[in-house]
Amino acid sequence: MCITCGCGGDGATFDAGSHDHSHDHHSHAPGVSASRIVEIEQDLLSKNNAFAENNRQRLAARGCFALNLVSSPGSGKTTLLVETIKRLQGRLAVSVIEGDQQTSQDAERIRATGAPALQINTGKGCHLDAHMVAHAMERIPVPEGGVLMIENVGNLVCPAAFDLGEACKVVVLSVTEGEDKPIKYPDMFAAASLMILNKCDLLPYLDFDVEAAIAFARRINPGLQVIQLSARSGDGMQEWLDWIEKGVVSAQATRPASGYVRVSGTSARFHR
Repeated sequence: MCITCGCGGDGATFDAGSHDHSHDHHSHAPGVSASRIVEIEQDLLSKNNAFAENNRQRLAARGCFALNLVSSPGSGKTTLLVETIKRLQGRLAVSVIEGDQQTSQDAERIRATGAPALQINTGKGCHLDAHMVAHAMERIPVPEGGVLMIENVGNLVCPAAFDLGEACKVVVLSVTEGEDKPIKYPDMFAAASLMILNKCDLLPYLDFDVEAAIAFARRINPGLQVIQLSARSGDGMQEWLDWIEKGVVSAQATRPASGYVRVSGTSARFHR
């Protein structure tokens, strides 16, 4: 078990070589005390947060608005990204970091739009971490005055605990899921700045209570913004694009005068 996330993943299997992403997955192993588990958790998150802060400084220096997209598998994140990039072409530069346990299919779909994309395969790992993102940022363009989209591994538990250096976490909830997801997975919705309610074109065919889903989410996070849309039909997409563009304006307005921090990479496997 992952002692940080509570998942069943084996974070040592990241095609990581010398990259130390082992969570010491032995929270119930004989001989590992509760105090030692807490110590390991704190050390892991402290190291991650240091990389995240370096990532944030680098992004700030470029005036780049970075988003960490999180959701359950099958929520439509990749389709949302593809349609978003198409609509932003000629308006904003976009680069994408794709996280998945295996395959490079999602990155290939993104690259078909013309946007640079890099796939991180995490093996059995249940989330991206800031160290992996730091190395990815050395290998794809970080758009100056643009957007970096990070599509995390499909999981509503583990990614909540890991800051990647993003400006905002965006949680995508599909109407094909239960409206009680926010109260079942509260940490993720508490960490998010925006909830996208996706696949709204399917609402006439489903027994999904939109008002209840939003109420549950705001019970966890009263300040959570919500956008209802369908990436397939395009309904609601303009509100999402406007939200991104406001974020870019803010990133440019708070851009420091000069300099950024470079972080040496990880040996996690990347697909160009």
